[in-house]
Amino acid sequence: MIDDILDSGQTIAMVREIIQEQEPASVWACVLLRKDRPEAMTVPVEYVGFDIPDEFVVGYGLDYDDYYRNLPDIVTLRKEAL
Repeated sequence: MIDDILDSGQTIAMVREIIQEQEPASVWACVLLRKDRPEAMTVPVEYVGFDIPDEFVVGYGLDYDDYYRNLPDIVTLRKEAL
């Protein structure tokens, strides 16, 4: 499995469960970004690109209400920008 960001961990946990029902030989998870949140740290992920603070990030495909997706970098979205 590949995901862009691990926030609460619900998506990866649910998808992992669905895949494991098919009895594969193995299941591996890879995320680009993992937020520093207690619930995110309990979800098993084999590969993590970057651990980041628990802040809202946008850019490079990550969006806020369909805005900022096309930024060339991943940046923290500050409340003043809203």
